[in-house]
Amino acid sequence: MSVPSLPEKARCTYGGDEFLFVEIDEAMSLAANVRAMTIARGLQEQRPEGLLEICPANASLLLRVDPDVLDPRQLETLVRELEEQARQAVGTPLPTRIVEVPVWYQDPYTDAVVKRFREGYHQDPSGTDLDYAAAVNGLSGPEEFIRRHHEQPWLVTMVGFVAGLPFMFQLVDQEKQLQVPKYLSPRPSSTPQLTVGHGGCFGCIYSVEGAGGYQMFGLAAGPIFDPSQQAADLKESMIFFRPGDIVKFRPVDEEEYRLLQQQVEAGTFTYRTAAAEFDPDAALTNGEAYNRVLLEALS
Repeated sequence: MSVPSLPEKARCTYGGDEFLFVEIDEAMSLAANVRAMTIARGLQEQRPEGLLEICPANASLLLRVDPDVLDPRQLETLVRELEEQARQAVGTPLPTRIVEVPVWYQDPYTDAVVKRFREGYHQDPSGTDLDYAAAVNGLSGPEEFIRRHHEQPWLVTMVGFVAGLPFMFQLVDQEKQLQVPKYLSPRPSSTPQLTVGHGGCFGCIYSVEGAGGYQMFGLAAGPIFDPSQQAADLKESMIFFRPGDIVKFRPVDEEEYRLLQQQVEAGTFTYRTAAAEFDPDAALTNGEAYNRVLLEALS
């Protein structure tokens, strides 16, 4: 995986007296995302009084302060210190977890929505989203695209847009990145909850039913957002995914999906997870060989 060079310093701008926006780079890259996550974790550990919110994104952070307690210019000074520490700590592994996500690819529920929103919404009304995704990536068909989609792990680069929705970047060489344009016009409704989608180079899992413009490939089996916190994996937080999580999709058939749904309804479903140390340098230099080592934690 090629190693991009980042700007010497992040660009910091202010939003009134409450917000500090920290832009690591204009383009998303693994290196930029790791830098953003490292700064965010440093802020979380130090948590100066008056820092209200830390919102890491793909290649940036948005920070909100109480200006009566913390001057955003003081916060920028701390961000610069953490940025320098992150630059010097290149190669330091980040503690994370690996999450196996069962997915029913080519399910009838997302397929029905795909068929409903073709004319006027999609670039190629004649086929399915998987047909289109395979074609624009030069692959033989949906089966090869699905294999490429679940074969290598994904890094959760940010969580947001709607509550609990994870954006994910696949840990592969740039020339192997799956890239698929979003719909020409967003679907105004009906995207099923837990739809596994894709737009640009990012994958996602829709945390709630609603509008959406990402291509749809299947349904994830387990809950990722539960305001009632009844799900077994969401007792501590209503949002399951965290930036820095590593996701490994696992294809399941209809029979296994139905069994997993019974567990979800009974409140007994839990994700298969494993604690791990993510080494960004190894991911950048050794690519898929490092992925195999990383995923051994799930064995």
